[in-house]
Amino acid sequence: MIRFESDYTEGAHPNIINKLVETNFEQTPGYGVDVYCESARAKIKAACNRPDADVHFLVGGTQANLTVIASILRPYQGVISAFTGHINVHETGSVEATGHKVITTGNDDGKITAQQVADIYEGHWNDGTHEHIVQPGMVYISHPTENGTMYTKDELTALYEVCKKYELPLFIDGARLGYALMSPASDMTLEDVANNCDVFYIGGTKVGALFGEAVVILKDSLKKDFRYNIKQRGAMLAKGRLLGIQFDVLFEDNLYFEISKHAATLAMDIKKAFEEKGIGFRYDSDSNQQFPILTKEQYETLTKKYSVSYGGELPDGKVYVRFCTSWATKAEDVKALIEDIRAL
Repeated sequence: MIRFESDYTEGAHPNIINKLVETNFEQTPGYGVDVYCESARAKIKAACNRPDADVHFLVGGTQANLTVIASILRPYQGVISAFTGHINVHETGSVEATGHKVITTGNDDGKITAQQVADIYEGHWNDGTHEHIVQPGMVYISHPTENGTMYTKDELTALYEVCKKYELPLFIDGARLGYALMSPASDMTLEDVANNCDVFYIGGTKVGALFGEAVVILKDSLKKDFRYNIKQRGAMLAKGRLLGIQFDVLFEDNLYFEISKHAATLAMDIKKAFEEKGIGFRYDSDSNQQFPILTKEQYETLTKKYSVSYGGELPDGKVYVRFCTSWATKAEDVKALIEDIRAL
């Protein structure tokens, strides 16, 4: 079985494994204050062109999301998210478990607009009973979204302007950030992302690392005592260097971007093959996630050889699925898939 159901089916990039082995018997301080974490922080700040940033390393995406969100919100506040957002549908109520409501909005493509945020904020404060309603306290988006769609630079800039107007910190979930940035359809750089939000994270788990996410805090008022929040949420890894080493390697010689481009390129090859076959898509994605709409016969044929994520059945009886490429996807596997798509 050739697996296309997710982008974390493999271990880690060989350069990371080699570095972990090489440094295995070194003695370093714990909790992320070692030389490797410091080196990784410096490289990430340079890549973002934000020497003022604070960088923290956490183990996973859900852990990063709930820790960041809980650190920002007051007890009576909630976070605005697309209804398809990861924190709303795929994190088992982790944000709610911290005592905060997820306030949903958005569109079928997985994105939310500046106007939708403005409408929620204004709607709250124009309600005569607003003191009895959870107050919107921040905004969460993912780039790319759960549906593989991406924000343009203009969309993100407009969203951030509204967030600043209403003093709502903007947090970007970057679990698959590399795949968005290296998409041929992307008009943003990592620096653009850093300049148009208050905090974001760079995903490692899905982009070449064994595990780990790098939280980058840009807004000064959000930096204070963040390590207390990390510890309280059980997110402070004792052997923190294991995270630092991985990001130090990923941000050496543009490795993070090169392996992200590999996945994005192969995903576009898959997309083109479906398009040439006349097969449409549930979402118009230019990232590493593709959502073709298949007849049940086509689905049964492809899943005899390929493992994919099942999305659901549509009103016309067809189904949509997700094919997901990663930093480790083999070109020969994509070539085989393309040949089988053409044979449908």
